[in-house]
Amino acid sequence: MLRGEKGFTLIEIIAVLAILGIIAAVAIPKYIGVMEQSRINAAQTAIAEVKVQCSNYYASQMLSGNGTTSLGSVQGSVGAIPYLGPDYNVSTATADSGIVITVNSVKGVDLSPAQTGTWFYPGLQGS
Repeated sequence: MLRGEKGFTLIEIIAVLAILGIIAAVAIPKYIGVMEQSRINAAQTAIAEVKVQCSNYYASQMLSGNGTTSLGSVQGSVGAIPYLGPDYNVSTATADSGIVITVNSVKGVDLSPAQTGTWFYPGLQGS
């Protein structure tokens, strides 16, 4: 009765499972590395967005005739950065020549190390 039936042998099934295990062992660490790099890239994009907001605020103040725009007022213009949404944990701090922007986490995953960038106050860069 079993002579006419065809199927996979136990050795063939074990070989396929071993190949799938090897593929998984190579692919999973690569996937984790790609995810970490994408979080870093997203953090760098968020930093660039905050720099743009700082520059836009500074330019609008200068064009409106308010030539005494301070670092504190530029930093205050950044506020809670609502357009970045809850996906980014961003903080800002004034420094000697600009505003230091730090992204601590993306989508609830902490970055180690945190990504930082600096918006330089026009006229103070390089001093």
